[in-house]
Formats: sequence, structure tokens, C-alpha cells
Amino acid sequence: MKLTSRWTCEPYDVAAAARLTAEMGLSPAAAAILTRRGHGDPVAARAFLRASERSDPAHLFGVGEACEVILRHVRARARVAVFGDYDVDGVCSVAMMIRTLRALGAEPLWRLPSRDEGYGLSTAAVQELAVAGAKLLVTVDCGVGSMEEIALARECGMEVVVTDHHRPPDTLPDCPVVHPGLGPGPDRELCAAGVVLKLSEALRGRAGLDPRGAEEDIDLAGLATVCDMVALQGENRRIARQGMEALARTRRPGLRALMRVAGLEPGEVDARAAGYRLGPRLNAAGRLQRADAALELLLTEDPERADQVARELDLLNRDRQETEQRILSAAEVACADQLHAAAIVVAGEGWHPGVVGIVASRLVERHRRPCVVIGLDGDAGRGSGRSIASYDLHAGIASGERHLLGFGGHRMAAGLQIETDRVTEFRAALAAHAGGLLSPADLIGAQKVDAVLGGGDLTLDLAEELERLGPFGAGNPAPALLVPAARIEHVTAMGEERAHARFSLVAGGARARGVAFRTSQRSLAACGAQPHDVAVSLERNCWNGRVEPRVAMCSLSPTRPGPLHDLGVRPFWEELESELAGDPALWWPASPEARSQARVVGDRRGEGFAGLAGDLLTSGEPVLVVVADVERRRKALEALVAGMAPAGLGAVSWSAIGADPTVAAAYSHLLVLDPPPTEEGVALLAGAPGRGIVHLAWGDPERSFTAAYWRAQLAVRPTLAELWHALDGGSLAGPALESSLRGSGAYPRSGAMGGRLLRVLSELALVDFDVTTRSCRALPGARTDLERSAAYRAYDARLAAVNRFLTGTEGADTPISEARAG
Repeated sequence: MKLTSRWTCEPYDVAAAARLTAEMGLSPAAAAILTRRGHGDPVAARAFLRASERSDPAHLFGVGEACEVILRHVRARARVAVFGDYDVDGVCSVAMMIRTLRALGAEPLWRLPSRDEGYGLSTAAVQELAVAGAKLLVTVDCGVGSMEEIALARECGMEVVVTDHHRPPDTLPDCPVVHPGLGPGPDRELCAAGVVLKLSEALRGRAGLDPRGAEEDIDLAGLATVCDMVALQGENRRIARQGMEALARTRRPGLRALMRVAGLEPGEVDARAAGYRLGPRLNAAGRLQRADAALELLLTEDPERADQVARELDLLNRDRQETEQRILSAAEVACADQLHAAAIVVAGEGWHPGVVGIVASRLVERHRRPCVVIGLDGDAGRGSGRSIASYDLHAGIASGERHLLGFGGHRMAAGLQIETDRVTEFRAALAAHAGGLLSPADLIGAQKVDAVLGGGDLTLDLAEELERLGPFGAGNPAPALLVPAARIEHVTAMGEERAHARFSLVAGGARARGVAFRTSQRSLAACGAQPHDVAVSLERNCWNGRVEPRVAMCSLSPTRPGPLHDLGVRPFWEELESELAGDPALWWPASPEARSQARVVGDRRGEGFAGLAGDLLTSGEPVLVVVADVERRRKALEALVAGMAPAGLGAVSWSAIGADPTVAAAYSHLLVLDPPPTEEGVALLAGAPGRGIVHLAWGDPERSFTAAYWRAQLAVRPTLAELWHALDGGSLAGPALESSLRGSGAYPRSGAMGGRLLRVLSELALVDFDVTTRSCRALPGARTDLERSAAYRAYDARLAAVNRFLTGTEGADTPISEARAG
């Protein structure tokens, strides 16, 4: 969880999201997320939700030549060797390639490197496989940059086929290369297991087998796709989703044993569980020892052996966690004097090279800048780096290539080898390169938000609906939902070491249970004194047979106040004269029913005003809030929602927009916080100039507020007495009269109210008001009945209409009819 000073939210087309809601039955939050992520068209949204995209393997670069070479060796019964990598993607790819070759009739050899050997094809491995009699070497998850080793393999009498997905060099090896990033095909982001899956499909088809047999390994391909953090878009999305479904029902003894040691029921398997509970255990073998145990686990058909290997991997993973924490603590100390730089490079003697990548990820999370962590062993070391979205780490490391023994990787992650005495020079080179490209804003922890909603929207139904947008990972992160102006309450520590916290998220009268990982009870409880904009992910939490919605905190920042602009304010005397010139029986100068109604009316009551306002304000489309009285709403609106509008929030009273509906012309969204005084008010907004949506957002508290406001405006008897006593049988003029008409309360009376008072007193012949001189003189006369004034009776009738509408038969959640709403 990040304590951050800002969050960002991409604008989106509210009308397009509304169409998704109408046509597909999606919630406003899910529709907003899809629209923001480029799926605002119903056809595109349906295709995304299906996650069924599948490309022709023939379109994958190099697949034809590779199939020809592999099948030729299989038919000749030559020895085929498979060489891979030691991470999840590499191990899954090797297992899949072995299973494919066996299905074709071969009995392949295989070889995985150790961390001591380093990433990629090595001279020792080539020589070892040559001695074993291999005539064809197939690399998976490596090889595209191994020019010398491939040349050596050819000298040793082996043909080579490379399958890889890492960034290729300018010159390719002199052999068939299967690589998703080299051709024009649609799936340039496949991981190594995805490449093998497509190659397997092509091989089976060309060998006369059913190409669909390749899908028997979709569980391994899905696991690798999630763990290798490739973009979950296009066919990767299909592979990951179908892979997670296959994992949940897998019969592989190794995978089921792995789930057991991870405390994971098959039905609970999803991308998060795969990435955080299964993947680390498979990775542990390659990080601390050799990856052979992980490969054996994936290939074995013996349940007892599977249980034994799974337990070994679980123990290794615990060792990995302890090693990681030790190195992270030392790395934090080492980077303390680099926090002013745009990139961090730290190195330490004896830091395990299998763990430095995880430590680099932790440093990036904490310090929001590219980080490289190097484990030194005497005169040299191996390092691993991680980056932020705005910086190409591979390019940054390449800028310091003259200081390195070697490097490889991609934009977000890379590895390197370096001599110990060149670390300082490399650190300076990387910091200079990053400093020239990254702005200060790039280094500030900003939370990207996908949707803004109220606390009442954090329901189990929404949690289940959002699962349809998965699987989540790189390129398709779990949606971050912003709950504005929320409070954190009831914070308690959780976890064996009390390193995490439970809390209640309170917003808009609703309450949700939540957890904050890697956040102490003390630091989170300190945030409870003031409202915060809280970014969370929403999930189904299954515990002790119960299923409930739970939020996981992503970040929080203090709610930012902002200015409120009253677009209907008029000078006191201008408003007073307008009131005197109008008909006291009418609410609006012209009947709303006579206007053409170009705006759509949406009933959003019950959703929570702050969440709805935040949703509209972050859309980038202009929003105008309609209230009973701007000044009485100013403090709350400025404190809770106006800060989400870059230039401040526009507001207008019902009286002002009724007098001049053109004030709405420039606004796509009219957000109605307070109900109108009568039912015709909605039609007034529907017919206001411009196009867009009228959002009805009031609830019972706003009905009560509006009813009380209009009682103060129309029940004039107490205020008439106050003005009469101020006159005291004499006269008042100019500022003195204005002061008496305004009164001395916290909210001065409006010019319209002053006009009502003077109209009633004038009709009763109790005062003589001269509009030109703005003077009022008391006239002699006896005590009289206020009912003699037509204006007084009109105001009383209007107040009765307000009471009928706001407190009568039409409740707070009763939909307003389409005929009246337009």
C-alpha cells in the first residue's frame, strides 16, 4: 500500500460507457473501466470479455522452418535436446517442448542452467549435449542472442532451432528462429511458453496429429504467461484465462501437490494465486539451486514423488523469503544516499543472484524509480533490474554497456554481468541516462485509477462482475477503484508478524471490510482523522464457508479541497428587482414543459454523491452541480469533491438556473445534488440548452435539506416581523436597507428573499418602496392580516407544493416518470 500525494485517472466517454450499461447490462463502474481501457464499443467489449482470441500459428515468425527441421530429426529418430531457463516460464516451456516431442514420437534430452552458470545457452551446456549425442538442439526462453554458443553447437555437429521472446539483437543467429516480436503477427507479446504452445500446435498439424492436442498443456502455458508478466492482451489473455481454468481442474500430480503445499484449493486458482503462491515455489529451485526439481515436478506422473518434490520446493521458497528479506534490508541501507538520483544501483558481496531481481522490485515499489541490484562474488557480480512504466530499462543499461561484461532483457526488467570495480561507473551512467529522460513527476508515486465510485458500490455483485475483466496482470492490471472522501476506521493488525492491517472503509453512509498489506496498524490508523481518497481493488473473500466483498488497499491520499464557482450569483439589488418584476405564483419564468428536451435523464440516486461526482469529474467532461443554495453547500462541496475538478467545480442554484437556463449550455453533465422544489424541475434541466445527461443524485438527507431551505425562503412571516421592527416606523435606504433585508445570520438572505418581503409589505400598504432610490418608508396603518396579500398567499401555496413534492407520496427512491423527466 502506498501513501501517495496524488492519483491519476484517464478521461473517458461517459455516453459510450452508458451504452455499454444499457446494451450489456454492465454496472456503471465496469462500463467505465472497459471504456477507459479502450473497449467502449459494445462489439469490442464483448470480444474482450470473451477472451477467445486465437491466432494461426503459421503467422508466428520462423515457425515453418522450425517445424521442418524438428520433424525431419524426429522422423530420422535423431536425438533431440531441449535447453531452457530456470524461471517459471523457462521450466514450463521445457516441460511443454518435451511433451510435444514425445507426442511426435521422440525421446528428448533436456538441460537447464543453474544460477551459477547464468542465463542463456552456455559453452558447457553445448559441449555436454554434444557428448550425449544430441543432433538437434531446441532452445526455449533463450538463445536469440547466443551467437557464439550456436556456432559452437554447429561445429559439434548439431542443428539448432531457437524459440525465444526476449528482445532480439540486430543480427539473428544463423539458424531457424521462432520469435513473436520479429514478424507481423498479432501476438508480439507471447512469453516463451506461449511461443512453444503455438509451435506445438503447428508441429502436430504438420505431423498429421490433431493440433488441438497442444491445448493439453494450456495449464502450463497459462501459469507461465501470468508469472512472466507479459501483457495479458490478445491471445495472451485467452492463454491466461483458459490456463487458469485448466489449472483449477488439472490432474497433473505435480501441480496438485504444489497447490497442497501452497494451501490452495483447486477452485481458488486464479491469476493472483498463480503469480503469488504457485510461481514463487516453482521459481525457488532456480533461484537458490537448480531448476531441475521444478521441471521434475511438472513432468512426473508419480503422486508420491510429486508430494516429495513439492515439499522440497516449499522449503526452498521459505529459504528464499528469508534470503530476500536479509538482502532487502542491506539494499535499503545501501541506496539511502542515492534517493536524489533518477535511478538506483546497489551492490553487495554475497547477495544471492537468484533473489536480487525480487529485491529490485521491492526497491522500485518503495522509491518509484528504476533499480538495479547486483550480487557480488569477488571480482565480478550478476545483477537484475526492474523499472517503472515511463522508463526503458533495457535502453538505460545499454547506455552503460561499456562498463558491463554482458546484459539482456526488456523494457521493464533486465539482467547483467559486471566486474566489481566497474559498478560505480555503471551507477553514474545509468543515473545520468535516467535523469535525462525522467521528469520529477515520473518519480512521484502516483496511483492510476480505473473508476471512481461510492462506498455503497463496493458490493459482492460488483466484485464478481469485475472478475469477468480478468485474468489480471501485466497489461491488464486489476482495476483500481477510487472511493473519494472516505474515512479509515477500526484499524487492527493482522498476520503472524503483524505486518499487515485490517480496517473499515466508510464512505457515503456505507461500510466495507478491507485489508492493507505491508502496512502497519499504526501508520494506517494515523490516516483516520481526515477524509482520504482511497484506491482499492475489490475481491471476493472466501473464509470459513462465507463469501463477502473485501477491498485491498492500493493507496490513499488526503482528499484535496478545491474552489466552488457560483455560476448563478447576481448582485443583490438586481436579484431583488427581478423578483419584484416576476409573478410570485411561478417558479420558473416560462413553463419547462414548453421546452424541447435534448438531455437524457439518468436516475443515479442511492449511489453516493461523492463517488458519482468523482466519476463524472474524472471523465474530463464538463460538470455543473445543481443545488438548492450554493452558499449553504459550498463548504462541503469544496472540501469533498471540488478538488477533483482541475479548474474548480461549477455550481448553480435551482432559482438561478430556472431564471436563466442558458447557464447550462456549456456543460455535458448536470449533476443534481438537491431535488427541485417541484416536479417540473427535472423537465427544466432536460430542456436546458446543450446536450448531455442530467444525473439525479439526491437522497433523503437532500430532500430534508431542500424542504428546510424553501421553508426559510417562502414562510416569510417571521422575517417580515424582523424587517418591520428594523423600520421602527421610519425609513431605511441604500446600504442600511440592504443590511436589514439581508439579516445577520450565517447565510445572508438573498435579493429574491428581500423582494418577497418588500412585495408583501407593499401589497398590505405597510411600506412604500422606491426602487429607484432603493429606499423603504413605513406607512401608518393598523395591524393587518397577512392573508390579504396576494403575494403572501402565492408564497404559501408554493411552500405547500414543495412539501407535497418533497415529503409527500413520492419517496426518495421513487423513479421520476419518463414523461416528466423527458
